[in-house]
Amino acid sequence: MAAMLEFRTPGFNPYAVKYSPYYDSRIAVASAANYGIVGNGRLFCLALGPQGVRIEKTFDTNDAQYDVAWSEINENQLLAACGDGSIKLYDVNVNDFPVMNFHEHKRETFSVAWSPVTKDTFASSSWDGTVKIWSPQRKDSIRTLPVGNCTYSTSYCPSNPNIISAVSSDSFLRIFDLRTPVSAQYHLTTKIPVHQLPPVPLPQGLGPGGPPPAMPAEILTHDWNKYNDTVIATGGVDRAIRIFDIRNPNAGPASLLMGHEYAVRRLAWSPHASDILVSTSYDMTVRLWTDGSTMAPTPEQQGQSPIRAGVQLGLMNRHTEFVMGVDWCLFGVGGWVATVGWDEKLLLWDANMMLQGR
Repeated sequence: MAAMLEFRTPGFNPYAVKYSPYYDSRIAVASAANYGIVGNGRLFCLALGPQGVRIEKTFDTNDAQYDVAWSEINENQLLAACGDGSIKLYDVNVNDFPVMNFHEHKRETFSVAWSPVTKDTFASSSWDGTVKIWSPQRKDSIRTLPVGNCTYSTSYCPSNPNIISAVSSDSFLRIFDLRTPVSAQYHLTTKIPVHQLPPVPLPQGLGPGGPPPAMPAEILTHDWNKYNDTVIATGGVDRAIRIFDIRNPNAGPASLLMGHEYAVRRLAWSPHASDILVSTSYDMTVRLWTDGSTMAPTPEQQGQSPIRAGVQLGLMNRHTEFVMGVDWCLFGVGGWVATVGWDEKLLLWDANMMLQGR
């Protein structure tokens, strides 16, 4: 395994980590005391330098912090998603207090994402069953998208600011298009039942545990492919990572990645390669995958299931508790990954060492 930088968050259990979109030397960690069950949260703004990782600024909140997102329009600002339903916008040059406080969610705000295209809005999702769209300039939300179930994760399409996705406890991946009429659907254009049995046989060689159960299970995480804006990966309680092409919502998954022994907590597509993604799990591991889209089928696979079986390229098991967050560095040679776990650790490591065997 490659050289690894480590930073401890004593007394706080991290939930999420994000690299700055502006600097490869700046990183943020959202965390909670007592595993987020009770107590306050702390946002760590960290700087990476020749001496390792140092604290640039911390911001404490009265409730747990479950997610973090850097502003796409101000290099010094970032959002924290909080357990009291609020979203707080902090500026590293302003001490202690948030520069904005957004509070409409009725339950925990579990996910927050900044629009990467127009950069003028951000989205949040909550256990209250809604996704909300916000402007950083106003305290009231611009729009509310009803999901109806505990919504663990929301994200923007990487190429279109009007398309927003969400996954939730009811086992559906939803796609909203803000250009459509509100109507009865509230901009909902696609609803994919993630755990439906595909209309074709599952591929052979799915690794430990065989094929995943077809029973509906909570979806905890999802991410858009950065090179193909119709491809989304999902992961959750049933341990499987499924990759869908939203142009064909009834076809079932295009790829299936099996190997985690417990729920998949978070996943992220590489910003450097179209077929690579990384996932974290309650099994305390971080796994690096190819979805199989760039691999020629073997003779055994030809004529079999059109669902690809993804291949695990590597495993990082240096965490000693649930691994809750992961992010890729946008800069440099293209392999640096940050992970955080309930072991009060941030680990920074080079995934290229795992990829060299490709």
